[in-house]
Amino acid sequence: MSILDNAALIGGNFVMDWDKLRIFHAVADAGSLTHAGESLHLSQSAVSRQIRALEESLNTTLFHRHARGLILTEQGELLFDATQAMVKRLDAAAARIRDAEDEVLGELRVTTTTGFGTLWLAPRLGTLYEKYPSLKIDLMLEERVLDLPMREADVAIRMKEPSQADLIRKRLMNIRMQLYASPAYLEKNGTPTRPEDLSQHRLISQHASTPQVAAGAHLVQQLMAYDIPSTLTVNNYFGVLQAVLNDLGIGVLPDYLLDDFPNLVRVLPEIESGEVPVFIAYPEELRHSKRVAAFRDFVMEEIFAYRKRQQI
Repeated sequence: MSILDNAALIGGNFVMDWDKLRIFHAVADAGSLTHAGESLHLSQSAVSRQIRALEESLNTTLFHRHARGLILTEQGELLFDATQAMVKRLDAAAARIRDAEDEVLGELRVTTTTGFGTLWLAPRLGTLYEKYPSLKIDLMLEERVLDLPMREADVAIRMKEPSQADLIRKRLMNIRMQLYASPAYLEKNGTPTRPEDLSQHRLISQHASTPQVAAGAHLVQQLMAYDIPSTLTVNNYFGVLQAVLNDLGIGVLPDYLLDDFPNLVRVLPEIESGEVPVFIAYPEELRHSKRVAAFRDFVMEEIFAYRKRQQI
């Protein structure tokens, strides 16, 4: 639904005035006239006048005024949804314009899981910065799948094929969840030689209710059938790794970690999860983005080098 359609639903004749809409969006986003004015470099009174003029042109109230700030009315929520979509589309257009330049610079918003982002991606970004020192990367690590077509992020690396439409996607590699322990832990507690021996050890894993790849959760569920007396659960693989490195037990971890932590010892090699595909994805409209291309090529080169090391 367009901004004009939304305006018609609110009621009254509406003449497009982007300046007022821009100010309204800033106020709604900040929840304060003062904070919006600071971000727009306008006085509070100037912002207030523009909001009043917009409300008069729409013949409606857009904000409830409270001592602790401003809260959108139902009509305000409707208009904010429209301006939010417009802002994201304008950001996308601005990104494409910036990418018409020869140099790779500016901001690139990358989203991936906490585990992959902290344990694999972040440690390798130095290579990308060496090649493109003016690049600004906003790394958003969370299990929630951000909406790429709506420009919540520019690029995503995910542990399953993205289902959103209008995305360019490419499979990077497959990973598996396996069991690892530190040499010191195994020296002190012994190395299990069969699955039943896990009943003599502490298992470290992500908590079953934590958002994670289904293959990892399924493996942990299978392991718990061996009457494991002591467990440590963490809400991401970074925490699981730290516990394993500090000799607390046997951890369920992704196999790509062995490349950067070669001292880890794989335990019970016959036990592992099913394959987990790793995909890179970005919106179709960023197909020609130089920043996206630079990041994509960097990731694929690192994956190629990783695969080559695995074959040695």
